[in-house]
Amino acid sequence: MTPHRREVAGTTNADARTTRVREVRRRLTEEGPPRTRERQGDFKTVSVPERHCDRLRDLLVAERAEKVVEVGLAYAGSALAIGEALTTVGRPLPRHVVIDPFQESEYGNAGWDLLRAAGLDSIATLMPVPSSVALPQLLTEGFVADAAFVDGSHRFHEVFVDLYFLRGIVRPGGLIVIDDDWWPSVHTAARYYEQNLGWTEIPDAFPGGATGAGPRDGDGARCKAYRLPDPSFEPSFEDFRAF
Repeated sequence: MTPHRREVAGTTNADARTTRVREVRRRLTEEGPPRTRERQGDFKTVSVPERHCDRLRDLLVAERAEKVVEVGLAYAGSALAIGEALTTVGRPLPRHVVIDPFQESEYGNAGWDLLRAAGLDSIATLMPVPSSVALPQLLTEGFVADAAFVDGSHRFHEVFVDLYFLRGIVRPGGLIVIDDDWWPSVHTAARYYEQNLGWTEIPDAFPGGATGAGPRDGDGARCKAYRLPDPSFEPSFEDFRAF
């Protein structure tokens, strides 16, 4: 009977953690963050819409993800969804690495405080440095993730560099989800990996029309999910495909 009691207790504890995360997510959606930058409508402009966060959560749950890297924290909408997925899956060693050099200076740690309020600081690590510094460090340390969510700089060269390092961090066959693919700079960077490195878009991962503060008259999908090839490979320079 003792093992059974332990299993039930463990399940109850995991359920309580997930419930706590969901409550913080609900409050964030309904009330907004505890503080924002002095820009009108900044929370809605910067944050990933709730239904996209729900889809991100569902993808990670289906993936049985244990370790996730996220580029960009801001007000923690997507980070809380990732945390909900990790607590729902309940694997032994969950870890959520969040990279955001502007979390304190720009956002007053609003996003990190929300993760703490949800109890996710026990599994999350904030790296307050540029992704071009943090990602090589993770790669050097041998960190392996099941998935990544990219919502950092939207400059082409910086997105391209993020994806370059993430393909070495996310395991073969893992997921990389990109926000704001509707911006040409982001879309073009991702297109290279799709055309030349075998990344496969997951159809209908984010169904429905575009939502959020994207380019004027933009009607493309906001988020896009890719499956990495398994095994991974390095193409010949002679096989380069224009993107």
